Amino acid sequence: MKDFLSAPRLAELVRICTEMYAHGWDERNGGNVSVLLDGADIDGYIDTKNVLRELPTGFSAPLPEGSLFLVTGTGKYFRNVRYDPADSLGVVRLTDGGKTAQLLWGFTGGGTFTSEFPAHMMSHAARLSVDAENRVVLHCHPDGLLAMTYVHDLDERAFTRTLWQMETECVMVFPEGVNVLPWMLCGTNEIGEATAEKMKTARLVVWAQHGIYGAGRSLDETFGLIETAEKAAGIFLKIAHLPWKQTLKTEDLRRIAAHYGVTPRAGYLD
Repeated sequence: MKDFLSAPRLAELVRICTEMYAHGWDERNGGNVSVLLDGADIDGYIDTKNVLRELPTGFSAPLPEGSLFLVTGTGKYFRNVRYDPADSLGVVRLTDGGKTAQLLWGFTGGGTFTSEFPAHMMSHAARLSVDAENRVVLHCHPDGLLAMTYVHDLDERAFTRTLWQMETECVMVFPEGVNVLPWMLCGTNEIGEATAEKMKTARLVVWAQHGIYGAGRSLDETFGLIETAEKAAGIFLKIAHLPWKQTLKTEDLRRIAAHYGVTPRAGYLD
């Protein structure tokens, strides 16, 4: 049996956690990531018969029995992940209808999965219902997007159109737009359910005065998705107080979408 510390999937998550901290998106123990694993991701690395601990999830996860996840731990600082991955991360298997997570690897200091675990599992289920290849859910606190929720209308169409207008790539990268939730208490099943509902129509869900949830097929794709939206939010904040002499018009956005073969969210370019 090889050491899971040398597994490619673990190396990817360690790299992304390090990048997220470097970007300033995950201060202290803020933010969390979960990756749906295939059996091949752990085959030869983890003995699936050896359950280290059983962790109650506090909810019923709407996912197949035995689903495997690599997930960040509660209270763990992203800046420390690369130094001791086995303490900050864990591999869990859902059982008992998702009410129990069996720890198969990690959380060596006696920790457990992120407090946002219900929101992650519900979001995974929602994304899988529309795209069977979506395997990553990533939550973080990017400065620009968070600040934008204080000064911009939270209407999803208006929020999306502003981001699309900030740089040409946005309508290409997230043509389905950005969904937005008003402030809600984090770490609850309620915000998890609300986020999952929003995840059915977009891969990005902004939590007002808190941060953002992103979903995708890979860690790189999901990181890049948030990175693009955050870049656009930063540009908006730099120019919001200035008179605009030009911007991307609706017709420009249509031309971009047509040229690159993407379909913008219905009604957002009317």
